[in-house]
Amino acid sequence: MKRLNIAIFSALILLLLAACGSEEGSTNADSSEAEAGGEYNLIKDGKLTFAASGEFKPFSYMEGSEMVGYDIAVGEAIAEKLGLEPVQQKAKFSGIVTGVNEGRYDIAVASHTITDERKEQVNFTEPYYYSGPVIYTRPDSDITSADDLKGKEISVSRGSSYVSIAEEYTDNIPQVDSDVVALQSLASGHHDAVITDDITGITAIENGLEIENRGQLGVSNQAIAVNKENEELLNAIDEALQEMKDSGELAELAEEWIGEDITEEPETTE
Repeated sequence: MKRLNIAIFSALILLLLAACGSEEGSTNADSSEAEAGGEYNLIKDGKLTFAASGEFKPFSYMEGSEMVGYDIAVGEAIAEKLGLEPVQQKAKFSGIVTGVNEGRYDIAVASHTITDERKEQVNFTEPYYYSGPVIYTRPDSDITSADDLKGKEISVSRGSSYVSIAEEYTDNIPQVDSDVVALQSLASGHHDAVITDDITGITAIENGLEIENRGQLGVSNQAIAVNKENEELLNAIDEALQEMKDSGELAELAEEWIGEDITEEPETTE
């Protein structure tokens, strides 16, 4: 009888130890899943799939088979801070927001301006840089300010926020695949003007295009697009961006790729 009691007691101890080990193993598994981004409901476990156009130098452009630029550097830095592997996805700019909305990409780091229309499809992080639409023309143009745009042919990139800005002046708005294509076409003698980001225009001029800045039309907030059903990921990216701002890392990336700090909200006058 005593031997039976000892055997039962020993069995109970073994069961208790097994249960503890199982609980610890489960905790470790849960921890590993969290470390791999399991709480973010990602397209691929442990990977942050982010979209950009690859046609918007110096923000995203191709070097060989890889995209590089400020947007790409920000996307990769965020992935690192979240403990995830960055996965680039090159896509036409006009379809990127829809792609995030439909779950083809976890996020878009593609210089999207925050607009009410886009906010119907996706959530946006806090801005990671500030920009503004600028009028570009050929040097011989008689357009000197926004007042001269009425009725003119204004080319813009398809799906950009510049479409609605151009609509304030004209209904003659050829839309092309990228801002760079629009500026190249302008320099070649097509269109009366292009509305695009000032930094894109400056880069095009540095690369030899004969175009001129004829005035800025405002300030825009550029942010990262996140699927509306992924609040956890949105909050985690906002925290990562704030950490990068506080440490100066975001400004350093801007200086590296853009040549100036564009991460501070500019002062505006009424």
